[in-house]
Amino acid sequence: MSKRNLAVCSWSLRPRDPVELLERLRATGLNRVQLALAPMVAQPEVWRGAIDALRANGIVIESGMLAMASEDYSTIERIRETGGVRPDAHWPANRARTAHVADIAQTYGVSLVTFHAGFLPAHSDIDARATMINRLREVIDLFATAGVHVAFETGQESAATLHGVLEELNRPEAGVNFDPANMLLYGLDEPLSAFQKLLPWVRQVHAKDAIASGNTSVWGKETAVGAGQVPWKEFMELVRTLPSHVAVVIEREGGERRVEEIISAKNFLQPML
Repeated sequence: MSKRNLAVCSWSLRPRDPVELLERLRATGLNRVQLALAPMVAQPEVWRGAIDALRANGIVIESGMLAMASEDYSTIERIRETGGVRPDAHWPANRARTAHVADIAQTYGVSLVTFHAGFLPAHSDIDARATMINRLREVIDLFATAGVHVAFETGQESAATLHGVLEELNRPEAGVNFDPANMLLYGLDEPLSAFQKLLPWVRQVHAKDAIASGNTSVWGKETAVGAGQVPWKEFMELVRTLPSHVAVVIEREGGERRVEEIISAKNFLQPML
């Protein structure tokens, strides 16, 4: 049995309610989940009590996920405009949602929450970068006050840019949730070298695969784990250098065979953990 935890993203299973989530988790054979927390804010009548119900059935909440308000992934251009803390119009709603999710994480003892910061500008003299860094500090501090660490999802900027932002933020409570497929989907970096650059900050890993489009304005194509361009053998060798508490979380956002492909990913990854 591996010492490193293997989990699955709740949203990959597309559950309509906690009962369906539990059924689909059981079908995968996994008992650890990264739980989307925004539905507990947006649909409390459906998702209130979900964590208690999952835990009562032996499911461990590995971490939480915060999706910012009004994010639109229809095209790369749209998510560049709407993603993370960048859009001014959505900042008040995003700050309120962050505070609510931090309260939920504190109440239920969820110690790590991940989210997309948004497309971080590479150059320090761009006004949008200074604004985003101030907002990110506010988000980090809201969670830190609740005793929760955060990790930025990767892909919407190069590893070098994210590395510089993490150094500028200078918050030990902030790290990275590294997703190798996102480097290919957004086309802004290469999975292995990016992972090496960000390794000291990695707090969690998403196991997802993709094929790059070769055009940073066009989405790459997500695939089942093992069917894309992520160099899994070399990647997992680096994962094994991380502290044992850093979990690997399977994520699948495309396709119609989610449970089957998550089981396949589990079987593919377990020998390499």
